[in-house]
Amino acid sequence: MFDRLIRTDPPPRPPKTLDTACVLGGSIAGLMAARVLADHARAVVIIERDDVQTGGSPRTGVPQAQQGHVLLPGGFAQIERWLPGFTSAAQERGALLVDFEQQAVYLSGEQRLPNRGMSILAGTRPFLESQIRTMVAALPNVSILPARATGLDFDDGAVRAVRYIRDGSEQVTAVDFVVDAMGRSSKTSEWVEDAGFQRPQLHRVRTDINYATALFTRTEDSDDFPMTALAQFDGPAAPDGLALGTALVAEGNQWMVMLTAYEPGRPPKTLEEFRATCAKLPPVFGHAAAGELTREIMTYRQADSRRRDFTGLEHYPARLVSVGDAVASFNPVYGQGMSSAALHASCLSDYLVNNPQPQRMATEFFEMQAVVTDAAWALSAGADAARLDALESAEVSTELQQQRWAMNQVVRATLSDQTITDAFAAVSFLLAHPSILAEPDLLQRAVAANERTFARG
Repeated sequence: MFDRLIRTDPPPRPPKTLDTACVLGGSIAGLMAARVLADHARAVVIIERDDVQTGGSPRTGVPQAQQGHVLLPGGFAQIERWLPGFTSAAQERGALLVDFEQQAVYLSGEQRLPNRGMSILAGTRPFLESQIRTMVAALPNVSILPARATGLDFDDGAVRAVRYIRDGSEQVTAVDFVVDAMGRSSKTSEWVEDAGFQRPQLHRVRTDINYATALFTRTEDSDDFPMTALAQFDGPAAPDGLALGTALVAEGNQWMVMLTAYEPGRPPKTLEEFRATCAKLPPVFGHAAAGELTREIMTYRQADSRRRDFTGLEHYPARLVSVGDAVASFNPVYGQGMSSAALHASCLSDYLVNNPQPQRMATEFFEMQAVVTDAAWALSAGADAARLDALESAEVSTELQQQRWAMNQVVRATLSDQTITDAFAAVSFLLAHPSILAEPDLLQRAVAANERTFARG
């Protein structure tokens, strides 16, 4: 199913069977859902509370927007599928398509083998989102309504209307289908529970991670360095207690540098401290941070990753689904949020094309979406859970110990075995399902590669 959902062939053009579809939230997930719905509904309305007429400015509803973001191959391939020309249009405005030879990944100071044949689209989150919004808003049957959603009305087991506040007064619009894209703090679960339906179970994995991101000018000698770099650390030897550092090129001839640390650590907030820490990382970080500061250092804290489980529900409204962070918000360290949201659009299309029964809850959609969510959750939440168990000396099952040991073997082998690196990168970039990393032949290869490295000292 995962392989089917990540395909990039031209999407189908089905007949329009819906009159009005509504998307609650103009995030990347909401915009991509609106693009899919435009093929199925005569009118698509996006209700967005933030001012989105300000180009590439960050929305107040996305507090993490000014931290480091990147569009992974699996993500921008899906966006390109639904919005042909997106990549070239973004590049014309300043985004950079970074091929594998210009990427670098460091694990505790050692450089990993390259991500062969996998390009990354680099730009700030507000910039990339604004390009998607421009293209979606240009569709003739899509409109953006500046308002705040306040509730849903139901009839005969299905959503029938959306309530919202605009210009100080509450209004109601009849709808045939609703997509919740209101983020990790979405109120939809409360609305459906208040109406007598089941509330999806919310799972949390504590992250307690702190971010600091700065933008610097890129100088002419930047061509001597990678265009994207990720430095990951584990253990007490990490410089200044960092968990991760990323240096990414961005529009406007800039570097975007993000430093992260788990509690009780804090990334540096002052420019002097920020540069001093970057100087302890691989050379590209010190080079990037030496440029002129183009925006103040922005900090952010995420307490936990969240996931709402819609599978297994027996009494949930028909014609209602959720996408993006309203379903799962991941530890941003892994950079999978935007790309996972784009894949939710593929799930929505597959569900709508295959003639769902409009008066039944969207069980088929939730099952497809869970496959996508599982793929991203397995890496991010799995790693966070392992870190917490180690910190708390928690007892874990033998099976879980074996799974974590196997993943550690695969990660270590990316330093010396290109085949392992290719597989791990494909999973990290949402181009392959994590199950491929558990295949016996690949795991045996990883163990052998690590044994050879150990033998060489």
